[in-house]
Amino acid sequence: MPTFPDGFLWGAATAPHQIEGNNVNSDFWAAEGQAPGMERSGDACDSYHRYAEDMRLLAGAGLNSYRFGIEWARIEPEPGLVSRAELAHYRRMIDTALDLGLTPIVTLHHFTNPRWFAAEGGWMGERAIERFRFFAETAAGILDGVPWVCTMNEPNMLAVMTMMARLAASGEWQSPTVDNGERPVLPSPDPAIGHRLVEAHHAVRDIVRERTGAKVGWTIANQALVARPGGEEKLREVRYAREDLYLDGAKGDDFVGVQSYSSMWVTEDGIVPHPVHPDNTMIGTAYRPDALAMAVRHTWERTGGVPILITENGMATGDDARRIAYTAEALQGLADTVTEGVDVRGYLHWSLLDNYEWGHWAPTFGLIAVDRETFVRTPKPSLAWLGAVAQRNGL
Repeated sequence: MPTFPDGFLWGAATAPHQIEGNNVNSDFWAAEGQAPGMERSGDACDSYHRYAEDMRLLAGAGLNSYRFGIEWARIEPEPGLVSRAELAHYRRMIDTALDLGLTPIVTLHHFTNPRWFAAEGGWMGERAIERFRFFAETAAGILDGVPWVCTMNEPNMLAVMTMMARLAASGEWQSPTVDNGERPVLPSPDPAIGHRLVEAHHAVRDIVRERTGAKVGWTIANQALVARPGGEEKLREVRYAREDLYLDGAKGDDFVGVQSYSSMWVTEDGIVPHPVHPDNTMIGTAYRPDALAMAVRHTWERTGGVPILITENGMATGDDARRIAYTAEALQGLADTVTEGVDVRGYLHWSLLDNYEWGHWAPTFGLIAVDRETFVRTPKPSLAWLGAVAQRNGL
């Protein structure tokens, strides 16, 4: 029976904008509904008020960790104006997790920015690094007792979103995580944006380390790209722009977050779009639980052995039995990498809740269903299944 190291973290992950509701000061809230088919987040899952219930369900199932984010747009609604009430709110979330025996893994930035930050030019603005450093210094004051901090979620996807933000107003928006009917390939992120995000990450890494004692890293969208015959050179080019630039930025971190869902082929012409297939997930990606082990091995090699935390892995499906089958196979592959000597510290499933998926409500990734009218939470069998894996510390 595959087992995992002692002290292994087992849990689930969420993002504030996707579950809290009414994040009215963020740039994504301002963009919502501007393009055809782009839905509003609205009240989301109302987890801003119901976070304790969500954590109790997670802990009650036998899991021991919870990754959640704090929302910059709430904490600093205007430049330099800090909301003490919002800082206290997120501190209560941390205390609730600790009281329930959940290891809190806190993300400082999960895609969304304050509106004023976007108006200044966002991540390419002249004061972007200074602004992010101030936010990190402010947030560090409430992170006592938090052992793991992610500075940014998926900076490689954030770079794509930075490029695409200007498209929302023109009606050309496409969700970064949900394919549309034509199943296009998202553009490769502009390396100039990538280098700026690496600079921002490095600018706050030591601040958070020194002020909290936490392990600090960031999380990467790992795409498990594989070359078709003749596509090897193109693979190196595409993978650098989409992933390796950011993995290089993780060197010197205490850990790197691996976030894996599927795999894609690369030919000499570039990434091959997903063909329509009955086994595809609700967001159009291929059913590839083997992608997790592929992503872990590449991350371990590229970073030169930075410890790995699986900060997201899962699939969009309305069939929970299929979710369990996917996760079991992904965990088997993960166990194989541990046997090979890769330093893996934990596994956090995406997502704890069926939530707002960056412009869409239809895709369901959660271990817990949420009624959007009443906000009643209904745990799925997959939550109990993953909790049992956690209690055994193995499959």
